[in-house]
Amino acid sequence: MNQVYLKIQNSELDELKRQKVFMCSFTHTSIPFPKCSGKLYMVPFKMFAGQSISRSCAIPKSLVFGDEHYGKQLTSCVSGPTNIQRFKMLDDPEFNTPANTNDLERQLKDFFSEVKAMIKMGKEEDAVALLQANYEAVKTQVDSGDQGIEEAALLDVIALGYMALGDLKTVGSLMNVQYKIVNELKDEEPYLDSILMHMGSMHSKLEDFEKSITFYRRSLEIMERKFGSNSSLLCTPLLGMAKVLGYDGRTTEAIKIYQRVITVLEASRGEEGEELAVPLCALGNLLIKEGKALDAEYPFNRVLKIFTRSYGEKDGRVGMAMCSLAQVKCVKGEFISYAVHFTLSAKFVKRREVNDAIDLYKTAINILNESKYMALDDKGMEKMRIDLAELLHAVGRQQEGRAMLEECLLMSEKVNGKKHPSLVPHLVNLASSYSRSKNFAEAERLLRISLQILGKNAPPGDPSITFPMLNLAVVLFNLHRYEEAERLAMDVLHLRENAFGKESVPVGEALDCLVSIQSRLERDNGESVELLKRLLKIQEKAFGPESMEVVETLKRIVHFLDKMGLKNEKIPLQKRLSVLRNKHKHMIMY
Repeated sequence: MNQVYLKIQNSELDELKRQKVFMCSFTHTSIPFPKCSGKLYMVPFKMFAGQSISRSCAIPKSLVFGDEHYGKQLTSCVSGPTNIQRFKMLDDPEFNTPANTNDLERQLKDFFSEVKAMIKMGKEEDAVALLQANYEAVKTQVDSGDQGIEEAALLDVIALGYMALGDLKTVGSLMNVQYKIVNELKDEEPYLDSILMHMGSMHSKLEDFEKSITFYRRSLEIMERKFGSNSSLLCTPLLGMAKVLGYDGRTTEAIKIYQRVITVLEASRGEEGEELAVPLCALGNLLIKEGKALDAEYPFNRVLKIFTRSYGEKDGRVGMAMCSLAQVKCVKGEFISYAVHFTLSAKFVKRREVNDAIDLYKTAINILNESKYMALDDKGMEKMRIDLAELLHAVGRQQEGRAMLEECLLMSEKVNGKKHPSLVPHLVNLASSYSRSKNFAEAERLLRISLQILGKNAPPGDPSITFPMLNLAVVLFNLHRYEEAERLAMDVLHLRENAFGKESVPVGEALDCLVSIQSRLERDNGESVELLKRLLKIQEKAFGPESMEVVETLKRIVHFLDKMGLKNEKIPLQKRLSVLRNKHKHMIMY
């Protein structure tokens, strides 16, 4: 991929530079690279599936093709004829007459231009018909023994067309046919490196990571022989391979590749090039995933400086980069605090990092609002407000945080109406805020409104209703209405058992709440112990037998066993608890 940029005129490049920035969850795609000869047409498509880690990063929209926008974005980054002409079918004599590579490239570009135009106009059935007709034609030639680069290239475009339509099943079938051809082709064939990159990308979308890495690696080897090991053209297969390695859990390998990409781009474009934003963001996200939050701040700081220098301090892209850096500071503060077990200095560091993050978020949101870079009801803006509200609550600034949550609710009401299910998360967030401030009556009111909305919109037994229900059970518990709280918690437990399974984490959450309520009602301690043992098994499976969640549940079980006088049962659990406590102390010290 990514050679799409090779044929874009200067005016189109200027338009790309004016495109916005958006929040993405650990994604990166194409980068404009220098011209080179003999390259295949290139078509824009998303390199990877929408897998993600929890933290987000800001990168230029011009470098990204989003998963969910195939139909909308297919024309955004490809140059082609203004008046699209019908692609000559493979069995048309005109197709095979001029067999030079330029003609092949032209016809393939025309073909894909027509497919993407159909998709853009909503004529998906016509697009499928055209793709199917060409597939039948090329399949006939393949079956008759013609299995060269032309057939591989046309199968490539057909597969990309089906990818744009979201038909992954057909893409998989096409990949099987294409693999047999490509596997027999020599590395010297024109276009092969680009076809291999497409195949690597599509196999990643199909979650066949081993094949994806194999195709990227072969493409990289071909390009290294052509252009040298330090060419910026290598960045595309390197980025693709790093992405897949990250998905496959091979984080250390992925980090090394991202570092190589950064080194190559710095050598060819300088240390301030905008193209560096993609690998820097990906590197920062991986470092966070590896628990290296202190190292992750540097790449995100670089991204902020690059955008500030390129677009000015008031540009929306700068605001997005600030949000990414704010998230990193939050992770960094949590990491430092955990590492030194909340000593006074650790608490100070954490508060400083959180306050820095709050300032960054506030500045970023102001920039985004003033620049009108994003719509006020944009989901990205909504997430930023909620993140900021969470931080404000964490440092005791509840009123400021609540104002942000109320703003989210009002915005959702304005866009969707006062009875729309999208209001429920905002109502639950506000209720949690009031609960923190001990205003349980207002929290109850908001949660009952959310239950009314879900009751009218969600089907019977839908598990989504259990989330405000469990929150309401906690509020009623704090209002000393224990029996009502117990009934709600029991209902939540049964609904979640049916929806998620009896050993699921949501069920564990309901068990935890139910035990707390029943202990206040002075129910049978033996029943509470059995519920806690169920919770313990869930936590051991989900978080590990040595997790802090397991430690807390063990403490509660030991407490109940002690009340019941069951010394023989208590002693082995007490010993296990002691071992885990010492282990966690050791981890914190070192």
